[in-house]
Amino acid sequence: MADVLIMARDVGEVSIDGDLAPLFERIYAARGIRSVSELELSLRNLLPPDELNQVHPAAERVQHAIVNQERILVVGDFDADGATSVALALSLLRAMGADNVDFLVPNRFEFGYGLSPEIVRLAADLQPALLITVDNGVSSVDGVALANTLGIDVIVTDHHLPGAELPAAFAIVNPNLPGCKFPSKAMAGVGVIYYLLMVVRAKLREDGWFAERVVPNLADWLDLVALGTVADVVPLDHNNRILVHQGLKRMRAGRCRPGVQALCSVARRQLRKLTAQDLGFALGPRLNAAGRLDDMAIGIRCLLAEDLPTARGLATALDELNRARREIEQEMVSAAELIVSAQNVATDDRFGVCVYEPGWHQGVVGIVAGRLREKIHRPVIAFAETGDLAPDELKGSARSLPGLHVRDVLDAIASRFPGLLVRFGGHAMAAGMSIKRVHYQRFCKAFDDEVRRVLPREALEQVILTDGGLCEDDLCLAMAERLENGGPWGQGFPEPLFHDKFVLVTQRVVGEHHLKLVLKRGERLFDAIAFRQPPLGEATLVDAVYRLNENDYGEIPTLQLVVEHLSVLA
Repeated sequence: MADVLIMARDVGEVSIDGDLAPLFERIYAARGIRSVSELELSLRNLLPPDELNQVHPAAERVQHAIVNQERILVVGDFDADGATSVALALSLLRAMGADNVDFLVPNRFEFGYGLSPEIVRLAADLQPALLITVDNGVSSVDGVALANTLGIDVIVTDHHLPGAELPAAFAIVNPNLPGCKFPSKAMAGVGVIYYLLMVVRAKLREDGWFAERVVPNLADWLDLVALGTVADVVPLDHNNRILVHQGLKRMRAGRCRPGVQALCSVARRQLRKLTAQDLGFALGPRLNAAGRLDDMAIGIRCLLAEDLPTARGLATALDELNRARREIEQEMVSAAELIVSAQNVATDDRFGVCVYEPGWHQGVVGIVAGRLREKIHRPVIAFAETGDLAPDELKGSARSLPGLHVRDVLDAIASRFPGLLVRFGGHAMAAGMSIKRVHYQRFCKAFDDEVRRVLPREALEQVILTDGGLCEDDLCLAMAERLENGGPWGQGFPEPLFHDKFVLVTQRVVGEHHLKLVLKRGERLFDAIAFRQPPLGEATLVDAVYRLNENDYGEIPTLQLVVEHLSVLA
């Protein structure tokens, strides 16, 4: 484990325009909030869609397809954002009157990512007039070109960063396109398709299409938007917080589709108490497991299920895949840790780390990269063989550190060493790529060199930012509930973390890898849990970074401290 520096977030003399309790003013100011209006999460505060590039011509083309009952094919990605995007597109298009709409998701092991020419040929067999990509497509230059040749219009909806060349699609709706003035650059793929269909509904309504039809209430699809947004770990800016808050609000009230209810059930989460953390760490991974190990169509069918028994059967299958994923992940992470240990990364002065072992599962390398990054606090790329899809290639998944835009790193490597990267794409914190197997060692050095060139050495020091200490009166269940309701918390808007000293009263190992603790402060005792924490030996005094949590395991909810970092003081 890398050395850890614990620091309180610096809010300086910043004050927030509005009436807030001092603790909440401190917490929100540290997250960039300057006015209580930025905490207003009603739907009326959503950004209007008009500044999304090409959203109006795209909407008009979709409107034409609906009115004329053209065949529409939605092409998705094989992660949770892709699954929720496909489910939203299909169900909402059908609700708006499209009777001839279907979906296609590339199998990761047969076709790889995106609207490739192979996928277009497969799609052409279904004879669509219109292809709509969701959560992919901005880099699919060859696939879109083939679709154009075949006479199929393509609308790309995506949120990934574009490359140097854009596909010649009928329209591209992506807030990250150069020149796009839409204020939020953080939307997930499911948010982008939601915005497009928002405009489609408005145009259909203006033209009287709903005179004899029920107008779909777009809010009924916010459960999918919330799930996909949180699961894709995009920054929760104000617009995304509105979408997630409103989706969670409906889920807790039971106003969500059977598939979401079934996922909550298999994940042992109470729908009425669902949090953003539950979406990210319980529901999202079960959806992702389908795309990682099998076929994301299972996840999409679960989200599209119209009754609870059908949804439960599919959710159970997803849960079983997630259990299998965990077993594979544990083996791969252990092997990766051994590789890194043998390489002496810290003492070897490595900046960017690559790991690869024959036989690794390509669907799990992203998780391995993330786990390893947490442990050694370095940007990490984990590679696996691509199998029959491209026997001479390795597929890599990168996880970065704050301050390092990993897609830009890959772009720089591609420019400096033409041909070294077969393909790549992604975001600031995560990216995917393919390289020739014979180029692995050469790429490892190029990655380390480029990270070293752009990342300051001090960025390799692991820093945990906290919101300071809590007074004893605030260490209570009521404050845990107030903090939870003060979110939603997530990427870019982190859940409040606190830092205090406690007397260690008892400790015991639970679930093989976790530590159940009783901590004491003053005259009060507190239950606590520390995940992936080895025993602390004869410790009596500890320094803890923690968050407040409601433990509803028993009949009566109690306060529990979830410890993120522990160090022994005595």
